[in-house]
Amino acid sequence: MQLNINGQSRTATADLSTPLLWVLRDELNLIGTKFGCGIAACGACTVHVDGQPVRSCVTPVSAVAHQTIRTIESLGTAEKPHPLQTAWITEQVPQCGYCQSGMLMAAAALLDKKPQPSDADIDAAMTNLCRCGTYQRVRKAIHRAAAAMKKGGAA
Repeated sequence: MQLNINGQSRTATADLSTPLLWVLRDELNLIGTKFGCGIAACGACTVHVDGQPVRSCVTPVSAVAHQTIRTIESLGTAEKPHPLQTAWITEQVPQCGYCQSGMLMAAAALLDKKPQPSDADIDAAMTNLCRCGTYQRVRKAIHRAAAAMKKGGAA
């Protein structure tokens, strides 16, 4: 099966019922997307499918065959980080860091839809769980990234 991942056509040979998460990690070696709970509750496995945040641990690969998939690997680079990645560091969001790739992908989807989100918008969109409880820092980082993106620069 051909998949469009991070702007590239990739071939997957997994069973069609295999969750997208395991195809990404085990077959395509895109290990930035994390396994958290396996029941779509925590959001550590969040990726974008046609611009929408999706929990990849419960999404069969067959459901995304003709769609555009974007993983954390495509968000930014070390040389040119995404404003969210810069804001995450500035606001010291990560503690253990395990949930961060999913959090960043959920936040990126939010900013794509609402470039200047309110606190209520952030609270509604950010359903990812963080064991470390850095939710206030997440909110501050999203606001910082939104401001930077509005100005056209880094956070």
